[in-house]
Amino acid sequence: MCGINGFISDQASREEKLNVIKKMNLCMAHRGPDNDGNWSDDLLAFGHRRLSIIDLSTESNQPFFSNDQRYVIVYNGELYNYRELKLELQRAAQGSQQLPYFFKSQSDTEVVLAAYIRWGAKCLDLFNGMYAFAIYDTHEKTCFIGRDRHGVKPLYYYYGDKGFLFSSEVRPILHSGIKTFSLNRDKIAEYVMYQTVLAPHTLVKGIKMLLPGHYMTYANGKVETVAYYSNQTISREPENLSYTETCSKVNELLSLSVQRRLVADVPFGAFLSGGIDSSAVVGLMSKVSKEQIQTFNVSFDESEFSESQYARLISKKFNTKHHEIKLRPDDFLKSLPEALHAMDHPSGDGPNTYIVSKATKSAGITMALSGIGGDELFAGYDVFKRMHELNKKSWVNHLPLFARKTAGWVMEKRNPGVGASKKRELLAQDQIQFNTAYPLNRSVFTLKQLNSLVRPASPFQSHQEILSRIPQLEDHLLSAVSLAEINTYLQNTLLRDTDQMSMAVALEVREPFLDYKLIEFVLGVKDSFKYPHSPKKLLTDSLGDLLPREIMDRPKMGFTLPWQVWLKNELKSMCESNLMELSTLDVFIKDGIQSLWKGFLANEPGITWSRVWHLVVLNHWIKENNLSV
Repeated sequence: MCGINGFISDQASREEKLNVIKKMNLCMAHRGPDNDGNWSDDLLAFGHRRLSIIDLSTESNQPFFSNDQRYVIVYNGELYNYRELKLELQRAAQGSQQLPYFFKSQSDTEVVLAAYIRWGAKCLDLFNGMYAFAIYDTHEKTCFIGRDRHGVKPLYYYYGDKGFLFSSEVRPILHSGIKTFSLNRDKIAEYVMYQTVLAPHTLVKGIKMLLPGHYMTYANGKVETVAYYSNQTISREPENLSYTETCSKVNELLSLSVQRRLVADVPFGAFLSGGIDSSAVVGLMSKVSKEQIQTFNVSFDESEFSESQYARLISKKFNTKHHEIKLRPDDFLKSLPEALHAMDHPSGDGPNTYIVSKATKSAGITMALSGIGGDELFAGYDVFKRMHELNKKSWVNHLPLFARKTAGWVMEKRNPGVGASKKRELLAQDQIQFNTAYPLNRSVFTLKQLNSLVRPASPFQSHQEILSRIPQLEDHLLSAVSLAEINTYLQNTLLRDTDQMSMAVALEVREPFLDYKLIEFVLGVKDSFKYPHSPKKLLTDSLGDLLPREIMDRPKMGFTLPWQVWLKNELKSMCESNLMELSTLDVFIKDGIQSLWKGFLANEPGITWSRVWHLVVLNHWIKENNLSV
């Protein structure tokens, strides 16, 4: 787990390229405290910051060269099946002239490099892991850049007149010195509406993100992007299995995923909220780990936000060494500037992850497992229920449009709030379909509210482009919602936040629920096995008696800090000053932003902290990175 940088230019000298790479490396020193490496020739410069997880020796430092010195790699991530691939690579390739590869290290980095040398781009089809890497052929002067199937590890890039840059974070490109960057005004409405921007776009004009399941090639001054994997397909193979057989297969795949993710040469632990997902991960870890597991939970004085009692229950059952992090407003206020500074790309939820990661790292842990992905895969969010109910009411489309509009108006009048306003906008659509209903379901504001905050723009375009590619199969509506969640909220908010906030304190986080084989199988399971009449029924049934009933049956809380309280008290002046500054930017509507803040303070229906905080974060991030607007 590390940070990688690259600069390709036939205009800049070797020394100039190295200077750029050194700036970029310095900008993300937090990602890799164990080693700082760089290398350059007349076309390309590589930079690397290393956080040692597998093979702690200096032999695995990067940039890393092949035995013949022809190929050089910079790599960020973990390849969970590297041992199996290594055995294959140590044998001669059948039916070809390729000889066995002789390894000089114990690292998965060298396995990635050797696999590319033998199989080329097809090596990506064999990888099971989280990764972003670049391999340069010093003879052919070509560069190959790959990213994992579901986008766990990030890869940002910029291609302009002065060359091609890529990095594990946005900020190294911003501060590379090759140009002055500006705010991507076209994506402001999308950020306000969803608290993030969907890849390949970012909030910086010209800086993009390599999509999950894609690779890039640079050759002869041209950059080409190719999809090697589609996570927007649904296999119907699992339909032939009974419910009992399906549960057994889910248990097998999840157990194997957890086991694969315990390969490390450093102390490891797990985030434990006390919910089903994190509890399942800890329970399965306890079955395969020979060492006592360390678990970490955040608790609050505000009891309605605290899940600590459930985390303690799981800790006791599986005999973990439990760390309960008691968080008070003063503690958070002290850490908030660090958390905001660590935010590489803004979102509304990042500081939560920073707090837990920092405490985990402070306890001597370098790698931790997380329950991220369980809700998206097993229909754990309310959006699954809403879309399911909407699908059952498709007859509404046969009503005259004026009747639907009238019904929506009545609903909103009777029960003012964002929920009713969304229903009104939904009923006013010409045709209520999955591709139009889902983006509205997942939005922070209604379109009417958005237009009172931001100059006119289309916030739905990126979502609808993604949703248009998701298959709508009979009996697989919930799988379609899972794919929508994975390709929007999970990849562009949860995973981005997890990476930037955990790596800000040099902590690696692994997500067993995101094993691609598990995802492919569960997506193929029909709705009748997953219908969310109880929390994540397929998952809980698959776990058998692993978890106590108190965990299975308790209401879902979700991990969040007591923002609603803090924003009106300890953080009030900080929020107010940032919102006032933001409202002066010409892309925003001053009266709308200020009215939103006043409505939040006055407890107006539907104006919760989540409709305010991400705007505070946005203004802070613009100032922090000196972006022109």
